[in-house]
Amino acid sequence: MTKDPAELSSTELQRYARHLTLPEVGLEGQQKLKAASVLCIGAGGLGSPLLMYLAAAGIGRIGLVDFDEVDLSNLQRQVIHGQSDIGRLKVDSARDRLQEINPHIELIAHTERLHAENAKELAEGYDVIIDGTDNFTTRYLSNDLAVLTGKPNVYGSIYRFEGQVSVFAPHLDGPCYRCLFPNPPDPDQVPSCAEGGVLGALPGIIGCLQANEAIKLILEIGEPAIGRLLHFDALRFRFREIKLRKDPACILCGDSPTLTQLKEIDFTCMTPEQNPLAEISVQELAQRFEERAERPFVLLDVREDAELAVATLPDHTHIALGDLPSRLAELDPESEIIIHCKVGGRSAKALAYLQAQGFANACHVAGGINAWSREIDPSVPLY
Repeated sequence: MTKDPAELSSTELQRYARHLTLPEVGLEGQQKLKAASVLCIGAGGLGSPLLMYLAAAGIGRIGLVDFDEVDLSNLQRQVIHGQSDIGRLKVDSARDRLQEINPHIELIAHTERLHAENAKELAEGYDVIIDGTDNFTTRYLSNDLAVLTGKPNVYGSIYRFEGQVSVFAPHLDGPCYRCLFPNPPDPDQVPSCAEGGVLGALPGIIGCLQANEAIKLILEIGEPAIGRLLHFDALRFRFREIKLRKDPACILCGDSPTLTQLKEIDFTCMTPEQNPLAEISVQELAQRFEERAERPFVLLDVREDAELAVATLPDHTHIALGDLPSRLAELDPESEIIIHCKVGGRSAKALAYLQAQGFANACHVAGGINAWSREIDPSVPLY
């Protein structure tokens, strides 16, 4: 007689004892979990808690999609990784941690960026897609992938002190992400990538809620967050539920869809007005520091006050991006101005503003102070 692959061993029966005593789960439910497969896109802030709890719950096969390496600045919130993992691929670090949590599950590491060409192949064979990403390009692609393959998309997002959770599943009579946000925001309307900041505990809360929704979907119990968006404000400790409806005009899941193939959206942290000729590298900035006595310039830092306490470059002028219009008179339009921020997004916006105000001799630093730390001076903290 062929053994049922979802059959539980005596060790597993002991491991999942607290599940087995729940009438809503029981032996049959735990076997469902063991037979299930989940694809988690992202092994960072959200991926850390949700992956650990899915592994502990006994999800039989878990796929991890991430191409990034563990960085010291990740450890404030990405608790699946540790100090000794710095420099390792996140999928490798996460896989080792998850195997330690539960050796009875199968873990598949996909060390690549999710894109339109590989998405369907990566998702093949998985029951649930979980969005643990932090950028709009992958977020829309995850949504579109789930809709076009008929799988639920367990969505989560975090920013500073706020988080959101929902389940997008048009095949289960719910809306998709595009019903809520048909198009990505204009880059000018949101903080540039990696610059917004996040309270370390917040992804733990949101990621656990995502894990909870994925488990409910697999077990077919309770009321999944389909057609509902949960918003959490950590500062005020407030939960708010927003009802969502399918949009009949949605280009992906509406009555007459026009988006029938995966296609990546074009979203960049740079402003469209930016003049690419007015951008210098950190290597060029280092050269300019050496020549500063002969070729003076103003180094304009447009980050927030709190960021200056973490890392600074010498002899700079500080005006936060939001204060630039009211403090414009402090800058000389005839001076050469080199603008920098954390990774280049805000400095590009500042450059576009200064150019519009007639500052013809301005440029900004590609990659910002983080690039300086990585490529020029590692003693400058990376954050």
